[in-house]
Amino acid sequence: MLYTNPVVVSILVMTILCLLRFNILLSILVSALVAGVMYKHGFSGFEDGLASGFKSLLDALADTTSTLITGMKGNLETSLSYILLGALAAAIANTNLTAILINGISKFLSSNRINFILTIAFVACLSQNLIPVHIAFIPILIPPLLVLMNKMGIDRRAVACALTFGLQAPYVSLSVGFGLLFHNIIKKELENNGIKVELSDISSVMWIGGASMLVGLLLAVFIFYVKRRKYENTKFEEQELREVEHARNLKMTRKEWAVLGGAVAAFIVQIYAGSLPLGALIGLIIMVIFGGIEYKKIDKIMDNGLAMMGFIAFIMLVAAGFGSVLRESGGIEQLVNFASSISGGKLGGAFLMLLIGLLVTMGIGTSFGTIPILASIYVPLSLSLGFSNAAIILLIGIAAALGDAGSPASDSTLGPTSGLNADGQHNHIYDTCVPTFIFFNIPLMIGGIVGAMLL
Repeated sequence: MLYTNPVVVSILVMTILCLLRFNILLSILVSALVAGVMYKHGFSGFEDGLASGFKSLLDALADTTSTLITGMKGNLETSLSYILLGALAAAIANTNLTAILINGISKFLSSNRINFILTIAFVACLSQNLIPVHIAFIPILIPPLLVLMNKMGIDRRAVACALTFGLQAPYVSLSVGFGLLFHNIIKKELENNGIKVELSDISSVMWIGGASMLVGLLLAVFIFYVKRRKYENTKFEEQELREVEHARNLKMTRKEWAVLGGAVAAFIVQIYAGSLPLGALIGLIIMVIFGGIEYKKIDKIMDNGLAMMGFIAFIMLVAAGFGSVLRESGGIEQLVNFASSISGGKLGGAFLMLLIGLLVTMGIGTSFGTIPILASIYVPLSLSLGFSNAAIILLIGIAAALGDAGSPASDSTLGPTSGLNADGQHNHIYDTCVPTFIFFNIPLMIGGIVGAMLL
């Protein structure tokens, strides 16, 4: 029965805790312990008395913890990548480089509403691949533009979609920047579950995810949010106008050039060597050597990097451990057999897997952290249904991506809201989460199902 399956119960516990806004890290840890105890102990063992029952329970908890910690080793490289990328982003944020670049880009922003929104999407794409600052650019770029957006009558829901597209679509489809990190996680977790693939195999199919999101963006911008929407100018907008005037006087100094050079070097190295940690490390070293980062501020930069990305790095570690516990629990085979019996074939199976992925990833709010969990379930289920390796890659990648768009806990929704709601006129749930869920998750599910059937 599924209600006694450790995989099903633990994922339900994790999803419920996350939806109740319980700490994500603790939610995954608690859920892993639930799966391990159900497998190793079964909440029984008290027949011989309380003392014996509690001893066996503690033994089960200890064994589960050991499995969890051992499994965490699988994502050490990924976690290091996150921390070093955080340091790189912190170093860039410590200079006027982002403000100067954005000020330069803003000069080319069109007075045409659609072109304006599409330019915002393009800039957001660069933050994931070229200069990996993630969401750090949004509080700098968006608030000063609110006055112009109000004047043009731009619907901020369209801008939220543009920002989320730029934050997500590039890493979903391209093996560069955060995309290299995302694709490497998929590769590693597939190998952990018995499927060996190359990085090129992943990028050759994940473009379907990016294309699906592009369809959603075009629908939002050209059809659903094309009408003018009225916003009020507040004291905040007036203050931002003064800040914009100040930004126009900023110039590139040796410090900004050194940071830019380091960022470019990181980009080149990661492409050439295929190693994100190496690229980020060399980028940081170049910044230090040429004065982009003051020697006395290195500790501060690293601390800020940890503050920015450290939590996600730990989620990645724990998620890998959770995946190991699920694989060891023995519940996956039972779940696979059940899912295979009700799926009705590949079409139903693909829909079922993406639906499960949607629930799990929406609860956790991070696409990167869910891959180890999803892969441990999806690989045996996909193989039992006869899916090709390419289809399995697509299903896992898109299922993971479903958690970023629309989740209240995702950086890809929190980031846009932080900029668009600077004057208090943009609702996180109804103006960011709901639109991004509709225009990205639905096309992603359709693209994933159709793609998996054809591959």
